[in-house]
Amino acid sequence: MARILVSYIIPLILPMALYLGWVWIIRHRAKARGDEIPEIKNANIFWSIIIGVILMFIGLGILAISGGNPPGEGHYESPRFENGKVIPPKLD
Repeated sequence: MARILVSYIIPLILPMALYLGWVWIIRHRAKARGDEIPEIKNANIFWSIIIGVILMFIGLGILAISGGNPPGEGHYESPRFENGKVIPPKLD
């Protein structure tokens, strides 16, 4: 679950959260000064989603390059049935 959170959810949500937090601060300051309150623009939300997808792909690329064993060095044991129990697969 932590890998899914770090690899997919945080990179997608972080740019949107930063943009909406920035808009909230700007709106709060404008309201306190009595200025015109800025709007949330759809174009900026679109670009924050695009940036999130790019961050997600970069994170997945880094994970693919830096993780795992080199080709041919890993050892996989398939699931098997021993003494009436199923032994799950292992990857070393």
